[in-house]
Amino acid sequence: MRRPFNRLQALMIKAMAEALFHDREMAISADQVVANLQEHFSNIDGDKPAEIGMALYGLFLVLGGPFFLAASPGIRKSLIRRRLQKSRIDLFQDIARTKGVILAGYYGHWQHGDEEANFDNPIYADLAFELPAQRDRSAPGERPVRREPRRDLTAAVFVGHDAVPEETDVIVIGSGAGGAVAAAAVADEGHEVLIIEAGSHYPSSRITLEEARMTARLFKDGALQTTADRDIIVFQGRVVGGSTVINNGICLRMKHEDLVHPDAEDVYETWAGLGAPVAEAELARSYEAVEQALDVAEIDRIVGRNNGPHLVDGWNKYAAQSDDPMDKKAITAWFRKNYGPTTADSECVYCGYCNTGCPYGRKKAMPESFLMHATSGDRSKPARILDRAEATEILWDEGANGKRIARAVEIRLNDGRKRTIRARKGVVVAAGALASSTLLQDSGILQSGRNISLNIACPVVALMPEGTAMNVWNEDQMATYVDRGDFLIESHFQPPMSMATLVPGWFEDHYERMRNYNRLVSAGVLFPADRLGHMENGKLKLKIGEKELALLRRALATMTKVHFLNGAIEVYPALLRGQTLTSDMSHADIDAFYAKAITEPDDVVLSSSHPHGGNAINLDPEKGVVDVNQRVHNTTNCYVADASVMPSCIRVNAQLTTMAMAHRALAGKRRFG
Repeated sequence: MRRPFNRLQALMIKAMAEALFHDREMAISADQVVANLQEHFSNIDGDKPAEIGMALYGLFLVLGGPFFLAASPGIRKSLIRRRLQKSRIDLFQDIARTKGVILAGYYGHWQHGDEEANFDNPIYADLAFELPAQRDRSAPGERPVRREPRRDLTAAVFVGHDAVPEETDVIVIGSGAGGAVAAAAVADEGHEVLIIEAGSHYPSSRITLEEARMTARLFKDGALQTTADRDIIVFQGRVVGGSTVINNGICLRMKHEDLVHPDAEDVYETWAGLGAPVAEAELARSYEAVEQALDVAEIDRIVGRNNGPHLVDGWNKYAAQSDDPMDKKAITAWFRKNYGPTTADSECVYCGYCNTGCPYGRKKAMPESFLMHATSGDRSKPARILDRAEATEILWDEGANGKRIARAVEIRLNDGRKRTIRARKGVVVAAGALASSTLLQDSGILQSGRNISLNIACPVVALMPEGTAMNVWNEDQMATYVDRGDFLIESHFQPPMSMATLVPGWFEDHYERMRNYNRLVSAGVLFPADRLGHMENGKLKLKIGEKELALLRRALATMTKVHFLNGAIEVYPALLRGQTLTSDMSHADIDAFYAKAITEPDDVVLSSSHPHGGNAINLDPEKGVVDVNQRVHNTTNCYVADASVMPSCIRVNAQLTTMAMAHRALAGKRRFG
């Protein structure tokens, strides 16, 4: 095994672990934490391991160098508290986030072997957490946990790296929500399609419950990708099927009666005002087609039986005492998801592991749906997938009318070899908002990568009274939501490693919060950062301002009140310092707390799974990258079919809209003759 951390870096990991767990009984040793992180980061491709290594050097310098390593764990704890936890210096605050890496090394412990080999995992035993196969599902209405790999893609649909074709009809770059739908649409017209995917293929039969390994292998940068200033974590899939493999299957439209707040921004009107008149009726037809293909439906109540009702019931109590019309009109609903038909071999078994891939083959992500359709052997020219291959540049010819013609795509295989694949008819770019923008910039489309939006999430964890066994890990990670119009709230919960990284707090506070794992409930607020970002040298630069911070403070205060109204005794918002709010605080006290606690983005832990924009639709080539048909301006045969074409922030989960936009652009349109 490659060891990404040298001796000094490993000593810092061990010293940090000993300090973070000072005066508390560790279920595994600090040396085991080091070993876990060595293994974890050996599985992450790219520059992220080296970046974390540099952060460990930063910790070494900030905390006192050799003195820190030689000091007792108690003295180290004091140094960490003073120089990291309580710091207002941006650099120190950024370095402080390395705490999450140490916690992942502890709570992500996995005893080598299968699920059964971890029934006695000491971390899980300490938390009274049970793996899915251990859970009692004997009660009426419960669903047994078993694998159903019958919908996995087979090896026959993949192209070997020693058999890369010299040419094909259409090259589709990306296999996620947009790319898979686009590939299916183009293949349906009889074209030969090659799908290029930077990530590897992980069918359900290869997906395990080892959080650390799955996070390392299925996410871009091992789920540690951030904006350039490190203020916001950006989660994106790097796997065949893209982010649909590691998301929660949420399928919301931008505008939908009874599912979207009636007074929320009308995104269609906003887009039209920006110069992107996308017809609502046209996109609605694509929404319907995608929903039908994925068997989208509201999830069953048993799937989210604890955390889901907690949010809805708490919100109803909050709205009942509110005088704000936006609160009164807020939508509370159970999520609609692409979990497939409700048959015994395909319905969700609510294991709680959606974000590290479905090991049970139940979710109808892109590999189990549109990619399977595109690569079907029933057609004369089934699409093929080239995985572990990154598109680096689109090559152009000059057309007679002055417009560029996409003639080939340069790719780099994971072993470093380069290939050029000719496109006889055209290219579809669908690598995701960030990667597509970078690719088009590198291909000479210089206006690409502007006006990128994020839906930014921030978790709020709460502790229920002693004797309350919520066990919300034994259900769907995300079950219900509230659309308040200007922000959303979504119920969510995670398995131990992921939960430990989002539960705030330091030292004994964090330790005790995790020991109360079975009494925790959680929800996240979701708010828009509209057209604030741009891509530069492959990095997303995006800085939220006071407008967004004010909305964040109000949203967090609201969710805190909702928790307390539904019985919580403590609330732990995702603040870097790890403060606690208590149930004896008045609503005015809660508002005042957030006004003081959050003055800049570094004060709070923020993330996003929904980057969109960068190659926006616009009638004017000077203001956008693609036309209304999603063809790159001043080209004849290059289309963009992912979330990057969205001209502004759509507020809600972007998965379904990404699919619908790809369908709208390419299904039945014969764009390639």
